[in-house]
Amino acid sequence: MKKPKYILDSYALLAYFQAEPAGVEVRNILKAASSNQVAAFLSIISLGEIYYIIARKIGEEKADASVKDISCLPIGLIDVTTERVLAAAHVKARHPVSYADAFVVAAAVEYSATIVTGDPEFKGTESLAAVLWL
Repeated sequence: MKKPKYILDSYALLAYFQAEPAGVEVRNILKAASSNQVAAFLSIISLGEIYYIIARKIGEEKADASVKDISCLPIGLIDVTTERVLAAAHVKARHPVSYADAFVVAAAVEYSATIVTGDPEFKGTESLAAVLWL
């Protein structure tokens, strides 16, 4: 049996780091990923989004620390390739989502994974990829 795959978006990881109620489900996914029951991924574009959100709110030092913390989590980073940029652009052209979120959707399609988020922008993309709502 194939193990479940999840694409975490910035909303999910920020909820986890801020110990919000929505972060509990993210913690459960990360626990399952650390015991190899599921696979968790993060687009490198979402990593950048997390960085700038934290840097704006509480400073670059904390943003740097958060990136380091993410690197210790059982999350595979999805790099940007020409194919992935074009797949995200295709999503963005057809759906009212941010460009960063378009990368999340494109990754979910590519990996046959479920998007983990609480961001309502993804409501319009549920025909492309399943969403686990936080």
